[in-house]
Amino acid sequence: MVVIVGAGPAGLATSACLNRLSIPNIVLEREDCYASLWKKRSYDRLKLHLAKQFCHLPYMDFPPNAPTYVPKNGFIDYLDNYVSHFGITPRYLRSVESVIYDSDAEKWQIVVKNMTTTDNVIETEVYTSRFLVVASGENSQGTIPDIDGLDSYGGEYIHSNQYENGRKFRGKDVLVVGCGNSGMEIAYDLWNWGANTSIVVRNPVHVLTKEMVKMAMIMSQYLPCKAVDIITVAISRLKYGKLSKYGIRMPTKGPFHLKETTGRSPVIDVGTISKIKSGEIKVLPGMECIKDNEVVFTNGATVQFDAIVFATGYKSTVRSWLKGSYESFDEKGMPKRSFPYHWKGGNGIYNAGFSRRGLRGISSDAQNIANDIYINITAD
Repeated sequence: MVVIVGAGPAGLATSACLNRLSIPNIVLEREDCYASLWKKRSYDRLKLHLAKQFCHLPYMDFPPNAPTYVPKNGFIDYLDNYVSHFGITPRYLRSVESVIYDSDAEKWQIVVKNMTTTDNVIETEVYTSRFLVVASGENSQGTIPDIDGLDSYGGEYIHSNQYENGRKFRGKDVLVVGCGNSGMEIAYDLWNWGANTSIVVRNPVHVLTKEMVKMAMIMSQYLPCKAVDIITVAISRLKYGKLSKYGIRMPTKGPFHLKETTGRSPVIDVGTISKIKSGEIKVLPGMECIKDNEVVFTNGATVQFDAIVFATGYKSTVRSWLKGSYESFDEKGMPKRSFPYHWKGGNGIYNAGFSRRGLRGISSDAQNIANDIYINITAD
């Protein structure tokens, strides 16, 4: 028996690969559905940022009639079909409280709160397994930075995982904090809904189009990363010009080198840059503090906002329940081993979805894990 913690795409892909090999597995999910980040905590206009041939899960392509860049609802439909096709049956409302390795029994002990019971009675379940797959992901919990004065802020503030669309922000002054893909796209969505939009751009970022990324993904199959970066950056400069005069600096390292070494993705422009150039979306530097409804920035400027959307990323929550095993996971709940060996730890623990390589990385992790478990079982 294999226990999988998490029913996001990584957990589903791993279960599917194990099912194909007739290896029994249990998927434990704290929410009441699979892929809850996609179904409950993603904005309406979200699309896969990579072409569909780089985003499918193991052993099932997207339908031929699916668009090249699959929208949120299309991806959810794909996951629904995937779960049905591979007979994946997660156990929902199971909150993993603690996991510890029993060295005497050579098994993992997983203590779980079952929240499906009635009358507000929470039962505790204990699972034991030789193999454990951590598939709760690197995006398990949204993070908001500790900013002086935020607690007394007079307006509304939310994390990007609570943002659906900009309808309720029409005509309001809204600040987006974070210039990754979510921040840039949410800023554009807010502008589309008629909000007076500003965005904090604190760190250097590469800005590409989805076509540039698709071309780079194809080139990477034949050319070294350095060559792909040189070509891609040159095309980006031709397309966008010098963005530093608009407050957007370019990193010194190439976009795909950064992706491989740090996990930081380039920004895939959905139209935000043209609005920044026209002044319809304003770029601001880092935040210093908040005073009532006013935000003080590092350049000394003070601006009043009705709402703030923090597109400031996520963190792993593995360390809140995984006890010990520091040889496999660090104190931040990330694998200690580097890519491409990250997916396997010691004592039968594995991880899926921590490679910082998106759905393509998840697909590779799931297949590696299932094949390794199969080899271990058949060797006995």
